[in-house]
Amino acid sequence: MTKKKLGLGRGLGAILGEVEKAYENNLSDNSELVVELDIDSLKPNPLQPRKHFSDKSVSELAESISDHGLLQPVLVYENTEGEYVLIAGERRLRASKLAGKNTIKAIIADIDLNRLREIALIENIQREDLNPIDLAISYKELLGDYGITHEDLAKKIKKSRTQITNTLRLLNLSSEIQDFLIEEKITQGHAKILVSLDEKDQKLALDSIFGQKLSVKDTEILVKKIKESKSNKKTTKTQQIQNKKPSFRKKIIELENIFKKYSITTSARGDALVLKFSDSSRLEALIEAFSQD
Repeated sequence: MTKKKLGLGRGLGAILGEVEKAYENNLSDNSELVVELDIDSLKPNPLQPRKHFSDKSVSELAESISDHGLLQPVLVYENTEGEYVLIAGERRLRASKLAGKNTIKAIIADIDLNRLREIALIENIQREDLNPIDLAISYKELLGDYGITHEDLAKKIKKSRTQITNTLRLLNLSSEIQDFLIEEKITQGHAKILVSLDEKDQKLALDSIFGQKLSVKDTEILVKKIKESKSNKKTTKTQQIQNKKPSFRKKIIELENIFKKYSITTSARGDALVLKFSDSSRLEALIEAFSQD
């Protein structure tokens, strides 16, 4: 019997619409699109954009699969060697293996392999359990590698442009804080506040979050204080420089008057004093004067 394939070659809208329709309407073993494949025969997606899988999440899903079966098929394509390669559903595949399943429900897609990465990115973005950093990386790659605008992406994934922008900003966090966010040691609320600081101050605030068990609101207050402190220091430093300038300028003028005694032309340029010599005799006279001092 010939396996029917799901066509995904008509653009981003078609990818999203057809996969969603297949997931919603073709969940039984008798479906014309859903097939049972040997679970060990599936090859991992070489372009999997998702880097982190929670052991707890996979374990919980494995329990659900043991009790109720896999309700949502994985998405695969058939390569030139006749092997089935995973496009989307790696967490479901891992959980099914953990549950001791020998086969897995799958939808075989007929796709343009050049768009495999794009499809995997879009599918991952749809997952509610995707951690914020992997989500931000997926957004960045779609915007950078596939020429999708913020507005188009917002429409396709049904998110606001503000949400996309705020998620992308998480990539400005230090690698340490990104790891803590992935491991759920801090919340996304904490992370969104920390991203407005430079790396040194991020570390300072992070230590306070852990040491004092700060809430998101407490963290917001702390970050505000850090910014105000830096602003005050900057203002104080500027004032100190400005206070020094009149005195420094006075000394420049005094030095100009000294050179005039030797008929040496000078030109003040900011904090610099440029000497101009019309002939070597003026320079020799200056050297002789300094030698005598």
